[in-house]
Amino acid sequence: MTVDVGLAGLGRMGRIHADNIARGAATRLAAVYDADPDVARTVAGELGVPWVATYKELLDAAPAVAIATPTGTHAEMTVAAAAAGRHVFCEKPISMDRATAVDAIEATERAGVVLQVGFHRRFDPDWVVVAERIHAGELGEVTLFRTTLRDMTPPNPAFLKNSGGFFADVTVHDLDVARWLVGEVVEVTAHGAAADPAFAEIGDLDTAVVVLRFENGALGVIDNSRSARYGYECSTEVMGTLATAKVDGAHRHNYEWRTPGWASRDLLSNFGERHRLAYVAELEAFAHAVETGTAPRAGGRDALAAFDLAAAAETSYRTGQTVTVATERKNDQP
Repeated sequence: MTVDVGLAGLGRMGRIHADNIARGAATRLAAVYDADPDVARTVAGELGVPWVATYKELLDAAPAVAIATPTGTHAEMTVAAAAAGRHVFCEKPISMDRATAVDAIEATERAGVVLQVGFHRRFDPDWVVVAERIHAGELGEVTLFRTTLRDMTPPNPAFLKNSGGFFADVTVHDLDVARWLVGEVVEVTAHGAAADPAFAEIGDLDTAVVVLRFENGALGVIDNSRSARYGYECSTEVMGTLATAKVDGAHRHNYEWRTPGWASRDLLSNFGERHRLAYVAELEAFAHAVETGTAPRAGGRDALAAFDLAAAAETSYRTGQTVTVATERKNDQP
């Protein structure tokens, strides 16, 4: 059985989702929508699917929608989908305003529809295996968590102005992985820098280190860069009392070329290459949740918890102080 999904937003992530929904074993691309009708028309022609001129028409076209539009529209579209009884896959963040995000999450909960958020690493085969073995107790008690996320080249400055800031846009993925693999975070200390003047001019960062203390006593270190230059890197290491798990994979191919005095390997250039399988798997998992009514692996409350940690990191960076994260704020049940 396949689930019909309408896609809103045909930018970079939207195009990735369009291809994966159209070619997925558990999904069918029912229609596409974009604020620019010419873009919608072009993509629809390429994929052989209908396009619609309004979001309302998209909601009428399928029982589920995937939202990959600009951040400022996510919450409103999620609420509209819930009101129409449509299941929602939404790229992060739901909103840069916490109260608005909570309203959108609660709207889906009242409507009884699935809300899955685009934390793709929860569906990456490498991280999934590590998570399963950690949660099965094979690692023992976690003592140290370390993760790295580095982009090869910085994004367009126009994107940065509406990205929500470094911690909400970049570090939030690592904060979600930290909660998923280790548990709740109770302390956040963040340090940041802007080596590139273009970032400093808009008050943003291009490099950051975040130190975490988990509820179980474990420590965590996150390092991020928007401009590593050498390639794209996303890696995680978790050390425990019985074993250590490490996820790497910065290379496109599993061979190296050796010449006298040198050994070289190619490097990935972007997140689309590294997480290709994860982007497929997260939509397959969304379809499964829609069909079975089961809770998604990355739900709205997970997005809210990661958002809170990103906000704590931002506060820590601005004040130079460690921020304690209150348990009731993390869990924040309705």
